[in-house]
Amino acid sequence: MALSLLVVSISFYLKEYISPDSDLYATLSLVSVAGVVVMVIAFSLGLGAMPCIIMSEILPINIKGLAGSFATLANWFFSWLVTLTANLLLDWSSGGTFTIYTAVCVFTAGFVAIWVPETKGKTLEEIQQFFR
Repeated sequence: MALSLLVVSISFYLKEYISPDSDLYATLSLVSVAGVVVMVIAFSLGLGAMPCIIMSEILPINIKGLAGSFATLANWFFSWLVTLTANLLLDWSSGGTFTIYTAVCVFTAGFVAIWVPETKGKTLEEIQQFFR
């Protein structure tokens, strides 16, 4: 996701210095669209499903309903926040907007690598022990 968003941001930055009549401008427009499509596909295969997967694996049975509801609420709230601010940010700077989104993706990848536990082959009790 971060790489595709980086490609989109670079293409927007480059488009500022190129004449709209040139062939390179049209090519950069296609690169921008392709980058966004790749990001959507990567999101669907990766981070899009992560909240539901993590909830089902790490939450104990006695709080799964309440905590799962809270996690889903937080997930949709942040999706709404991105949707709300996207147009404001794009009016400010298209390249800057996608640079911010790239930085958030890099931060998220680092967060997941450092703080999200590996649950493959572990029982719920072993996973719970990790959080104690």
